[in-house]
Amino acid sequence: MLDSNIRFLIFGAAKSATTWLQRSLERSPTISMPSPELHYFSDEYHRGPDWYLSQFNFDKPDALVGEKSNTYLTVPQAAERIRKDLPDVRLIVQMREPAARAYSDYCMLFRRGEVSRNIEDHLDPARAADKRFINNGRYAMHLRRFYDLFPPEQILLLLFEDIRREPEAQLARLASHIGHDAPLAAPVDSKVKDKNAAVVPLSLRRVLKPFRPVLDGVRHTKPIKVLRDAVARPQEYPPLSPDLEKRLQDFYAPEVSELEQRIGRPLDVWRGMRGA
Repeated sequence: MLDSNIRFLIFGAAKSATTWLQRSLERSPTISMPSPELHYFSDEYHRGPDWYLSQFNFDKPDALVGEKSNTYLTVPQAAERIRKDLPDVRLIVQMREPAARAYSDYCMLFRRGEVSRNIEDHLDPARAADKRFINNGRYAMHLRRFYDLFPPEQILLLLFEDIRREPEAQLARLASHIGHDAPLAAPVDSKVKDKNAAVVPLSLRRVLKPFRPVLDGVRHTKPIKVLRDAVARPQEYPPLSPDLEKRLQDFYAPEVSELEQRIGRPLDVWRGMRGA
């Protein structure tokens, strides 16, 4: 067991607004989180506890300390490692309607040039049910590992759609769950990552890749911003057809039903949704 004051862990699946959640919490001086995702209990466990604890700032006596790493939900070994090292930690899991989440995740990797334009290869459940985009949205299956190891009162389930509708109220639920009594700062009022934002064309990004170590140091300067704005263009994505979306929703239907039992409310907000 880690001898630490780590109070909470936030995780979920990519494109569920967990980064927005972290950025909003970080606005409050009584919350302390490392900025990068550590992925310790999923991918970096071999680094050991000393490395993990060195990533945190424990110098603020009144601050609650935690971290956000999305991979804790989907990497099978993470739940048992967390239970062994942080048995009393508070867990916050943020989820999004799984078909919309899968498409948004696909668009993110398409924008990076990491997946093909043939969307069926990546989002058709008959072809790719065990791959990242679809598997990461099987929330009920992944959550079983945590409910097998932790009491339900240690786990808070949040929905992306609730965050969009009432961000302050959902942040207040999180604060109560982790025992944070001080007032929270106002949340971030815009998307942290917007897939509709203009991007530098992929061909140019590939040309500039060897120069990234230099460019990253000056990327926020005015001349570089002016140059970027001059070449950036809106990204066009392969569309999610109604037929493919229905196949995804049919695939996820048993998972959604199981999750409704966990949450204790019908997930009507997820049924018949369109868009990413």
